[in-house]
Amino acid sequence: MQARSFLFGWILIAGFAPISQAGEFNPTLKIGDTAPTWSNLAGTDGQKHSSVDLKDKSVVVVVFTCNSCPTAIDYEERIVAIARKYAAEPTSKVAVVAINSNTIAADKLDKMIDRAKERGFPFPYLYDESQKVAKAFGALYTPEFFVLDRDRKVVYMGALDDKTKADEAKVNYLANAIDAILAGKSPAKVETLARGCRIRFNRVRRTDD
Repeated sequence: MQARSFLFGWILIAGFAPISQAGEFNPTLKIGDTAPTWSNLAGTDGQKHSSVDLKDKSVVVVVFTCNSCPTAIDYEERIVAIARKYAAEPTSKVAVVAINSNTIAADKLDKMIDRAKERGFPFPYLYDESQKVAKAFGALYTPEFFVLDRDRKVVYMGALDDKTKADEAKVNYLANAIDAILAGKSPAKVETLARGCRIRFNRVRRTDD
């Protein structure tokens, strides 16, 4: 009798438990969710940038990256290659946007400007100083990638490819996702675990009531 009562109680509790809306690896978003927007983020070009600026693009690639992470630095060349292949012209159907949400000295906007000039980034490099955009996306690593379709639904999120070392990579998840969306299809692989450094989220200071 007691066992049946316990089982009934467990089922009742489980039935009313909130269902997680997160993805396999992302704590906030799942595939098919509408992507968060951003507005008035300072760019290394001296302009303010908003997601609405990209309303005419069929595909938007958002990458969370930074100056200070060795893995992010290793991936810069691959990100540049993706941007040059798919988003080189103003009339391209694809946009690539890089967002830095770290606030340590090496990742401040002035250092981002230096980095963008040094590397010749062919894409906007934006400063998420409040860290609100990274949190809204559920981004945890640098680099971490999100592919959005024309309706700005998340169709892929995670790593760019299957190996951190460029010469060992065999599968380019990011390129495959872009190609699939441009062809009107769904990517074969929709979510992977991003690899890199943890985003340096600022600690929230507790105050006594």
